[in-house]
Amino acid sequence: MNELFAILIALAGGLAGGLVGVGGGVLFVPALTIFLGLSQVEGESTSLLMIVIVAIVGTIRQNTYGNVNIRDAAVIGVLSPLGVLIGVVLANQVPQRVLELSFAALVLSIAFSLVRRALSAPVD
Repeated sequence: MNELFAILIALAGGLAGGLVGVGGGVLFVPALTIFLGLSQVEGESTSLLMIVIVAIVGTIRQNTYGNVNIRDAAVIGVLSPLGVLIGVVLANQVPQRVLELSFAALVLSIAFSLVRRALSAPVD
């Protein structure tokens, strides 16, 4: 049953993320923790693995349209593992509740920024 939920979460998160342009982690982490009962660290880790796969597919697709700056992508690709390593060390040192509240604050901050930007954009 968990596998079915995981498939549905992946499809729904990918579809919603692709439609509205939000990062998959914003959708995947809460879904994994709420519906599959994963801990915050497990949800974040699983989401990161899914994001790697999505990023590869998206990069290949967007490169066919000429939308990929290879130099910037290489810099990000080389430096991201360092950030991941630091994040993993920190996530394993911080209490679960602090991670949950921090993630919620991040999501609310992103939502606030998106709403503010949408309200200030000129109407066509």
